[in-house]
Amino acid sequence: MELTRRQLLALLGAGGATAALGGCAGPATAVDVGSPGFGDGARGTVEMWCRSDTVNGVQAVVDAFHAAQDRVRVRLTPIQNGQYVTKVATAIRGGRVPDVIDIDDIYSTMFAFRDVFTDLTPLVEDLALGDALSPGHLALATKDGRHYGVPFLGDFSVLFCNTELFDRAGLDVDEHTASFDGILEAARAIRALDDDTYAWSFPGNASGALGFTVQPHVWATGTDLIAGEVGDQRGNVAGNDPLRRTLDLERTLWEEQLVPPGCFSDDASRWSADYVAGRLGMFPGGYGVVAPNASPELLERSRVVLLPGPDGGRAFFDGGDNLCMPAGGKNPEGAAELIRFAVALEQQARMPDGFYSPIRSDVVTPEFEAEHPLVTPTLESIDSGYAPTTLAYNLIYNQQDGPWLRMFRRAVFDGEVDAAMDEAQTTYDRILRQAQA
Repeated sequence: MELTRRQLLALLGAGGATAALGGCAGPATAVDVGSPGFGDGARGTVEMWCRSDTVNGVQAVVDAFHAAQDRVRVRLTPIQNGQYVTKVATAIRGGRVPDVIDIDDIYSTMFAFRDVFTDLTPLVEDLALGDALSPGHLALATKDGRHYGVPFLGDFSVLFCNTELFDRAGLDVDEHTASFDGILEAARAIRALDDDTYAWSFPGNASGALGFTVQPHVWATGTDLIAGEVGDQRGNVAGNDPLRRTLDLERTLWEEQLVPPGCFSDDASRWSADYVAGRLGMFPGGYGVVAPNASPELLERSRVVLLPGPDGGRAFFDGGDNLCMPAGGKNPEGAAELIRFAVALEQQARMPDGFYSPIRSDVVTPEFEAEHPLVTPTLESIDSGYAPTTLAYNLIYNQQDGPWLRMFRRAVFDGEVDAAMDEAQTTYDRILRQAQA
């Protein structure tokens, strides 16, 4: 199980970086990555940790880094996803930290707001990428206008469309995915093609995957399910019209049997199976969920669009990883050089080879788009990516006993939409109060 914020605070201690790192090794020395000459001629070994889910993509960057120079070597240690946050917090508390970590961007906030990561603002500014750098990633590692992480790889939620099924049903992808009315019209037409063809899918028993694919419908309207700034947040669930309409849509898709019956119990272990088999018209998911398993023929006849709001607008979940430097690392200059290399255009353009997206939109060229048409749409609309900046994301959206999954299942499978939203409002508020205490 992932670390809760209360457990994180217990590991880090009540104070900031000094208290957090003081247990075994004394206070960490602040590093100014913007000081003159910082990083010039960096040498030695960089200790890097990564999530087990991203090890292949990270290893490819490390290999390229080694091939590009011989002054700095990287020792990469993969850690199981479920243990990752706890391991990082324990290392910080013990004063024995890696030099750089690849961390799920949604968890960057917990550490950035505890002041235990190095301020990388000068490094971000030196990159001079401006609006081309994923704003959703960056916001999750930003506190008081300072950046404590650098976007690294993208894992974005999108809507895959099987154009063969759209054509057979006489539908237009852009028109019929622009609003909920269009989606329902398309869904009914696709389902009518034959008994084995369904229109839509969702992993109805996988809290995190549902958060990844359902929330963007609400965000497309400029609304979130959490209101306020970190430290003073509350739920924005009861009375949230875009959320209610989203749950109504999912309920209708289920009630009219436009989704496969297995959606009821799907824990995301067979999440993309129906789309990969060619039996599904529309699939909300990620590139890394579809591309490794689909045939070249299916990918050729697939199109990707952003997830729509009820009456228009589009958005996507800005998931993926940030690179951060825990304060107190032994080789911060080598770590900073590695980060700059990892974000460079050449490395980012190769991200789709590992089934991830780049996090800088300026990689898109005619050649890139021709080679990676299923990755390009999010990059062309990179400012439509979002993820909630909160200390309670894991407790609300990722844990199976959290209020998000309970609300979804009660609304969609039981049809108790308003009651589910009212119940979730109370639980969101309670969890947010505890997380911010």
